[in-house]
Amino acid sequence: MRRTNTTIHPQLSRVISETGHTDLIVVTDAGLPIPADSERIDLAYRPGAPAFLDVLDTILAELVIEKATVAAEIAQHSPDLYAALRERFDALGVEIDVVSHAEFKTHSRAARAFVRTGEFTPYANVILHAGVAY
Repeated sequence: MRRTNTTIHPQLSRVISETGHTDLIVVTDAGLPIPADSERIDLAYRPGAPAFLDVLDTILAELVIEKATVAAEIAQHSPDLYAALRERFDALGVEIDVVSHAEFKTHSRAARAFVRTGEFTPYANVILHAGVAY
């Protein structure tokens, strides 16, 4: 077992470690379609758990992000979650691209991995664009 407070889920830890500049990781709610040929890290074990923001915060603590992408619909359907995302990414100095949900699903097909949460909040999905630490 690790001594530090880093990710202890083996598959998630591996994906974070292997992610390079410009790779995409999608953190999803329980309902986003995931392409059959994509790596799926399914953390959901009941509705609402684990929570989207808990999983996102864990990933953001370890992965350098240069940009994030969300669906525009989140602002109307889940404004509190959108505000929480803006707060997190603003604190990191990370730009948020806002696209339609249809465009989001198209962009997400290029992801190296999808991390599924148990979140039942509409449009609780984000594409993380990996950056570099230097």
